[in-house]
Amino acid sequence: MGITRTTSGAVKGSPESPFTNFAFRVGQINSSMGNFFGHVYPGLFLFLHGLYQAVVISKAIISSDSLLYPSSPPRNKGRCARLRKISYGGLLKMVAGCFLTVYEVICIEGGLILMNRELPPRFMYPKEWQHLTMFILLTLNGCVDFVSKNVLPQRCVGLEKGTLVLIIYELLLLMVSHVKDSEGVELHVHSLLILVVFLLLLVFTAELWAPNMCHLQLMETFLILMMGSWLMQAGFILYRPVSGYPWEDDDISDIMFVTTFFCWHVMIDASCLLGIYGFSSFWHRCYAPSLKLTGPKEAPCYASPPGPLYKLLQEVEQSEKEDQVLLFSKSSPETESIVAGTSSTLPSSCGLLSHEHGTLLGEGNGLEG
Repeated sequence: MGITRTTSGAVKGSPESPFTNFAFRVGQINSSMGNFFGHVYPGLFLFLHGLYQAVVISKAIISSDSLLYPSSPPRNKGRCARLRKISYGGLLKMVAGCFLTVYEVICIEGGLILMNRELPPRFMYPKEWQHLTMFILLTLNGCVDFVSKNVLPQRCVGLEKGTLVLIIYELLLLMVSHVKDSEGVELHVHSLLILVVFLLLLVFTAELWAPNMCHLQLMETFLILMMGSWLMQAGFILYRPVSGYPWEDDDISDIMFVTTFFCWHVMIDASCLLGIYGFSSFWHRCYAPSLKLTGPKEAPCYASPPGPLYKLLQEVEQSEKEDQVLLFSKSSPETESIVAGTSSTLPSSCGLLSHEHGTLLGEGNGLEG
């Protein structure tokens, strides 16, 4: 069988001789560096993000804390305390998205061109443009998270979740069209990845109505771990096989072992999530009793200038209060007359009560005499 390659750079077939095998492997490593790291770097970022989120959720579940607004230990006031209040998750997403975007552009010889100069013109690098769109979506998600948690007067969870659902929906569409010209092992690897993204989309959609539910947060963390670990595994299967020989598309055993590896990833990631929860529980029992968390479980409000919409809402509230005061002042004469009439009836009632009280006292004295 000769050596063939797909348009995405994945290797198909196997060499015919040991010498050809050696030259083939060297050429594969040199020609597919960008594709290999293009799978490993995003997968590593997602896997590390899933590990961090697993630690945060485990801590919140064990200490019965809020998942959206976790408590924080008391610290001294000052510039360092303000820096600790900043949420850096969105900032890390922006940095990772920008890094991956630049990496995708510089890995293409001659630059990332949209269309060639031939007649009729044809689109160039369709899969690379899809990768670039995915990384830009990651950057936009980081921008929304950073603005919602650090810039707005009050955190807008609905904005964060809604943007995330829209981004995952676009990611699913891109990945479905990403495998149109794939076959064999490559198609099976990406199909399993699409399955994870689809399940993640369902979880994010459910979080729109229940953003603080721990079960959904655990499912989200597990699927993020799965997505990251399987992306890294896909890089090794398609571009850097551990054995040094490419996977065979026409070998049913290779297709079956792709599914087997995916199931192993499911078990390993679930064990990893369970291990993090167990370690967090042990840490909380041994060291957390001496650490008392304080702070209200409400949206943090940082010292930042309010936006135009926030100012407009304040003006509307102020005008409503003025209208209520004006309405009360207009109805004050009628209120005074009612109060005056009530006060005029009070003396007679008091006199009647005093008269009856005196009569009762006189009768009581007569009985004593």
